[in-house]
Amino acid sequence: MADFLLTAPEGSHKKKRIVGRGSSSGRGTTAGRGNKGQQSRSGGKTYIGFEGGQMPLYRRIAQRGFSNYPFKKEYAVFNLVDLEGKYADGETVDRASLVAKGLLNKKNPILIKVLANGEITKKITVTVDKVSGAAKEKIEKAGGTVTVNGNGGA
Repeated sequence: MADFLLTAPEGSHKKKRIVGRGSSSGRGTTAGRGNKGQQSRSGGKTYIGFEGGQMPLYRRIAQRGFSNYPFKKEYAVFNLVDLEGKYADGETVDRASLVAKGLLNKKNPILIKVLANGEITKKITVTVDKVSGAAKEKIEKAGGTVTVNGNGGA
């Protein structure tokens, strides 16, 4: 067996450069930031789109039209395939049961929608915010019932 130690190559480990620790450190005073000005100050940074104090482009251009973004509704989507695999005959599909079965995060206040991908053979009760027409048809054909909560919206 060879009697030698594994060592890192020469110069591969460099000491971290610590700046701004006084004049005797050799890296004091301005600490590589130059003299005066915004960039030399702590917290001296600008935001994206800043144009040196000139009115930024995004504020100079008129805002036109309408955005529905503040009013949009997001849905957690579940297909009949998901429900078929996780639910037994006679069970109820609602927010509490989806959270209990690990399909939905309980902290998430998102609305729930059921879509018709797949087949359902079990008689289940579905109480959610929105259901597609085909999904409702398949669930009722299997002997289940569908109830839509009023807060789903259009």
